[in-house]
Amino acid sequence: MTSEEIQLREQICLMAKSMFDRGLTCGSSGNISARTEDGGLLVTPTGSCFGRLDPGTLSRFDKQGLLISGHQPTKEMSLHQAFYETRSTAGAVVHLHGTCSVAMSMLPEVDPENMLPPLTPYSIMKLGKVKLLPYFQPGDPATGDAIRGLAGKRSAIMLANHGPVVAAKELEAAVYAIEELEETAKLAMMLRGMNPKMLDETQIKNIVRTFNVEWD
Repeated sequence: MTSEEIQLREQICLMAKSMFDRGLTCGSSGNISARTEDGGLLVTPTGSCFGRLDPGTLSRFDKQGLLISGHQPTKEMSLHQAFYETRSTAGAVVHLHGTCSVAMSMLPEVDPENMLPPLTPYSIMKLGKVKLLPYFQPGDPATGDAIRGLAGKRSAIMLANHGPVVAAKELEAAVYAIEELEETAKLAMMLRGMNPKMLDETQIKNIVRTFNVEWD
């Protein structure tokens, strides 16, 4: 095992525990995957708790997608694989069951093409448009098919009644982005029915241009 892989294993466990300790995930919910230097994957095991992951037992896949060591991976492998297959820049994928983002996914007025309202610049900068996908049973391969159907056009999606999934070049960026998603959803739920002043179209366009955001 290389020093880079050892470091990545430790980083996965450290960032997972940070999210668990701050209530961004609970119990055995959520999963993380990250690319290794040889093109393989490290994945959090099925039924594992983010608060006490063991670097040595993470599921290890080779670049052909075969499990070569560690415990059995999360049952949500299809959604992780779909992001890697359709977004060449993806180096990590994080999936949570965030309370506020899941609550938002159930509201009838949410725009499925862009579920987060433009409340702050940061969700736009880190996430672009967040696509709301319909409900799929956890572990259903159809989840991956739905993500593939987006043809790599979204780095962040929301599974209705389930939770958000975010891909990024590196693990740290994916974690920060999914945290921003949950915080924006929290703001939206707090402000629901209060007619808040949102960013206007000109402000959004300036953010997209300045920070080179995917926004099509």
